[in-house]
Amino acid sequence: MKALRIIGRSFRDAFKSVFRNFSLSMASILCATITLLVVAVSLIIAGNVEDVTKNLEKELTIVVYLERNATEEDAKFIENSIKAINNVSNVTYKSKEEWKNEMSEYNSSYGSIFDNYSENPLPDSFVVYVNDVNSLEKVTSEIKKLDKIDSAGYGKDAVTTIVSVFDFVEKITVVIVIALIFVTAFLITNTIKLTIYSRRNEIEIMRLVGSSNTAIKLPFVIEGFVIGILGSIIPIILTIYGYIIAYEKLNGHIYVELIKLISPYNFVFYISLIIMALGALIGMLGSLMAVRKYLKI
Repeated sequence: MKALRIIGRSFRDAFKSVFRNFSLSMASILCATITLLVVAVSLIIAGNVEDVTKNLEKELTIVVYLERNATEEDAKFIENSIKAINNVSNVTYKSKEEWKNEMSEYNSSYGSIFDNYSENPLPDSFVVYVNDVNSLEKVTSEIKKLDKIDSAGYGKDAVTTIVSVFDFVEKITVVIVIALIFVTAFLITNTIKLTIYSRRNEIEIMRLVGSSNTAIKLPFVIEGFVIGILGSIIPIILTIYGYIIAYEKLNGHIYVELIKLISPYNFVFYISLIIMALGALIGMLGSLMAVRKYLKI
C-alpha cells in the first residue's frame, strides 16, 4: 500500500509540475514532438527501404542471352554452371519462342515485325535470380566468363542509383534523429532542473522527515515520462493518418510498381508503439540526467 501511495503521489506531483513550469515544459514537449516526428519518418523510410530491397532481390534479375549457335547441350551446361555461382537462387530457361510471344503480347507492333522474319531472330536465354541485390554485378561478371554467352545484364545504373539514394537517406535521417534526441534530453533535463530548484525547500523537508531517495526522485522521473508521452501524441496521429493518406494518394507505390510501399495497417500501429515507447524513454533519460546531476541524494 505504501508503494502505491508513493507512486500515486509521484504522478500527481509530476502533472502539477508540468503545468507549474508550463512554458519550459511546452518547450520540452515541442522538442520531443519534433524529434519523434523525425523518428517516425525515419522508421517509415527504413521499413519501406528494407521492404523494397527484399522486393528488388525477388524482382530484379539478370537476363543472359546465349549465342545463336548454342545447342541444347550447351544450354544445359550453362544452366548448371550458373546455378553453381555463389548467391544465385534460381535459374529459369526462356526460349526465343517465349520471348517472341511475350513481346508480341506486350506490344502488337512487335508481332508485326516478327512476322516479317522467316526465322525467329531472338536468342534463347536464362533469367537468373539472386539472393542479394548487391551481388548482381559480381554474378553477372561470373556469367560473362562462360562459353556460348552472347551477353548478360541487369540494369546496373538503375539498381545502383536506387540503392545509393536509399542508403544516403537512411544515414542522414539517423544523424538527424540522434542529434534531436540529445537536444530533447537536454531540454527535459533543464525542465527537471528548474522543477528541482523550485521545490528545493519541499525536498529538504522530505529529507528531514526521512523520505527515501526513491520517494524524492520518482516524481521527477515520472515528470520526464509524462513530457515524453505528451510529446509523442502528435507524431503518432500524423504517422497513422499521414501514412494512410500518402499510401492511398500514391496508390501503394512510388513512381514505379517495383517500389511498393508497405501496407499501412498494422505497420503504422507498430511504428506508433515504438514512437510512444521512445518518447517515454527520452523523457525518463532527461529526468534521470537531471536527478543524478542536480539532486544530491
